[in-house]
Amino acid sequence: MLVLDAGDLLFKKYSAPIPQNGSEAIVQKAYLIIDSLNLMGYDAMAIGDDDLSLGKEFLAKASKRARFPFISSNVVEEASGQPLFQRYILKEAHGLKIGIFSLLSPDTFLDPSDFRRKGVIIRSPAETARDMVNELGPKTDMIILLSHLGYPKDVELAQTLSGIHIIIGGHTGVNLTKPPVLKNTIILQTSSKGMYGARVDLNVLNREAGFYSMATKDSMERQRINYQNRLRGTMVPEIGKEELRKSVESIEQSLQQFEGKNSFHHSIVPLSEGIKDLPEIKKKVETYKTNFPEKEGTSPPGEGRH
Repeated sequence: MLVLDAGDLLFKKYSAPIPQNGSEAIVQKAYLIIDSLNLMGYDAMAIGDDDLSLGKEFLAKASKRARFPFISSNVVEEASGQPLFQRYILKEAHGLKIGIFSLLSPDTFLDPSDFRRKGVIIRSPAETARDMVNELGPKTDMIILLSHLGYPKDVELAQTLSGIHIIIGGHTGVNLTKPPVLKNTIILQTSSKGMYGARVDLNVLNREAGFYSMATKDSMERQRINYQNRLRGTMVPEIGKEELRKSVESIEQSLQQFEGKNSFHHSIVPLSEGIKDLPEIKKKVETYKTNFPEKEGTSPPGEGRH
């Protein structure tokens, strides 16, 4: 299992530079989140625009606390021209070599003077994606993009660039209960604010073939069985039976396209209060709340809803 995230994890929605008199609680909360992700066994995290709310220096310092890599393929330091974090990582699972990279959209920073962009340059996501596919393709069996571009840009990228097998998206917080497959690229995304956790199970039969959704195939098979049962009945006139036969044939032809391909099953779980807390994380949260009590009806300076 790989535990991956598309970013915007450390701070609430950026609205203005965080004042110094309100930063300590925010810093400690970011550390609490990283410690929690360590306990959860995270494998990699992309950089979102809000993760830069305290600047690149703090984010670099915070990354050293994490037992998993921060990835940012198109964000570089302005002074040195070097990547702010790792450009990609390589993982192996059940004999599959998997390359994981990430992209941050410059369009998420609407104000040119946005503090979060201080000292960093965000290179073209489209050009970077092509470079990463060309670089990772010969080294891997599968490429995963942790995208902080937003859902419309994820769709555009999947339609214009081949070679990315899975896009795990963020920023727009679209809850994709039925993930689309566009030109052999699966696009995944869940709602924001930590309300849901998503899981995708992959069944890889052919490394060269694309993926299809088991939910789509199951739905078509149920429909075929329904039509076949109606054909066996005596209440349907002959004209109606002919239409049903054509429908069955059409479904069977569609099902043939799945032969030899890889499949995936996707599920989204609401993270409700009924789910048992991990004791170590619960203890850390309680300690934080004791040290930094939040007044009712207020939020820390500089923060909004995430």
